[in-house]
Amino acid sequence: MTQNRNILWIMCDQLRFDYLSCYGHERLNTPNIDKLAKRGVRFTNAYVQATVCGPSRMSAYTGRYVRSHGSTQNGIPLRVGEPTLGDHLRDVGMRNVLIGKTHMRPDLDGMKRLGIDPDSEIGARVGEGGFDAFDRDDGVHPTGYRKKEPAYNDYLRHAGFQAENPWEFWANSAEGKGGENQSGWLLTHADKPARVPEEHSETAYMTRRAMEFMEAAEKDGRPWCAHLSYIKPHWPYIVPAPYHDMFGPDDVKPAVRSDEELKAAHPLFKAMTEEVYSRNFARDEVREKVIPAYMGLIKQIDDQLGQLFAFMQERGLDENTMIVFTADHGDYLGDHWMGEKYLFYEAAAKVPLIIYDPSDKADATRGTVSDALVEMIDLAPTFVDYAGGVPPMHILEGKSLLPLLHDDDSSWDRQYVFSELDYSNLPARLKLGRDIQDCRATMVFDGRYKLVEVMGFAPILFDLEVDPDELKDLGRDPSAEEVRQRLTSALDAWHRNTRQRITKSDAAYRALDPVLRESDPDLMAGVIIGYWDEDEVEAEKRRIARILGENS
Repeated sequence: MTQNRNILWIMCDQLRFDYLSCYGHERLNTPNIDKLAKRGVRFTNAYVQATVCGPSRMSAYTGRYVRSHGSTQNGIPLRVGEPTLGDHLRDVGMRNVLIGKTHMRPDLDGMKRLGIDPDSEIGARVGEGGFDAFDRDDGVHPTGYRKKEPAYNDYLRHAGFQAENPWEFWANSAEGKGGENQSGWLLTHADKPARVPEEHSETAYMTRRAMEFMEAAEKDGRPWCAHLSYIKPHWPYIVPAPYHDMFGPDDVKPAVRSDEELKAAHPLFKAMTEEVYSRNFARDEVREKVIPAYMGLIKQIDDQLGQLFAFMQERGLDENTMIVFTADHGDYLGDHWMGEKYLFYEAAAKVPLIIYDPSDKADATRGTVSDALVEMIDLAPTFVDYAGGVPPMHILEGKSLLPLLHDDDSSWDRQYVFSELDYSNLPARLKLGRDIQDCRATMVFDGRYKLVEVMGFAPILFDLEVDPDELKDLGRDPSAEEVRQRLTSALDAWHRNTRQRITKSDAAYRALDPVLRESDPDLMAGVIIGYWDEDEVEAEKRRIARILGENS
């Protein structure tokens, strides 16, 4: 590969791993995503570091666990100074560009404290999670944090769709027989077509914006990482024609749930099943309306990706562009008596991950499936590695996936994946009478057993080998005590192994090593502590020189 190495990082919002045909869905055909899987590696054990949009994405954008970057819930800013993927890629000469959603909230207080103008180049990058925003649109927050409308609203108005908020009135609402507006926020309208024609919908618009960026990037000449971040299939669950009625109740898979789950239910699980979205998704009539729309939204994304991939192939961009397809978390859709995505069942914490690497080194793995335990934070070091840089592992907590893409998994020794939940801003906190600082749950999964440690309560434990649907909680089962202890020890070790020293690299730190003094064998001329006399200093110099000679 002699051309620039580029990266197209596609992320869908709230897309379940099992709602793609290449992941086994029998009624939803996604041929373009399937073709991507045939050209790359499809991962079957990819887990997000939070099952909520904001913290999950901040982990992806920093390559760090939630406990490290501190953005624990939606609306909690990523603090000023937190290193991001954009910082690491710019260090190796690659642009990091946003096309779509980030769910990022800027640390305005931190910027004010440091005298950073939010509208400056630095302030904008800090406020956009390290990205240069080509076209940001969070969708569910259409006016944005600066009370500035996204470009999509202006686009709709120029296309003739006039409204105070065209995103909501046209793109995410239906029209009644009398011309009345039927809000897409209401689940009862999920089976109706969105008011906006398909070519003007969010998904189609953002796909075209990605093409426009690539055309501009060809003229620019610099290598790029483009984060194409689709708002859908996240709610509002409403999709334009012809996708609104491509699927029906007969295409809806039975809910994965049992009455036994509700008997002696864990307090946190019980509180989540009592939320309004969970009570509604427990109803078959809701699932039979919403899930076909959810499937239609995914089908539209696949069709749009087909157009995008064809566009790239026509320009030869597929020859030097890594393509990554994933999601920020899943959606329960009534499984386990829940809606939304909180807690750590497979439907929420496990996501699709497909990576196409155009380099010759990846030829041996094309069309293969990897069962390795991988995390969303692995993407940041992978991108830096692919771009020709050295991932700064004193900052990043993930691992480069290139060895798995290049058929060299001998060093892949990950035994556990982790995910976190801060439920302090959810009604569950009040129902359970918890203090804000105590509303934390953490998942550890070893490929078979999944343990969820919940502060102040018994743990939750599932054995996915004998109970793949996660219907029987072994958290209080005496026969599972040994497994609980092992996974609790893994969690304890994980909590201790944080990347807190991020301002100095390991190499720079070794240069200050008081024993080896790798940067300068003659450093003894500086501060000398504890030596008796000149002879002892000279002996130490000779010892260091000998060690360095042996290690060179």
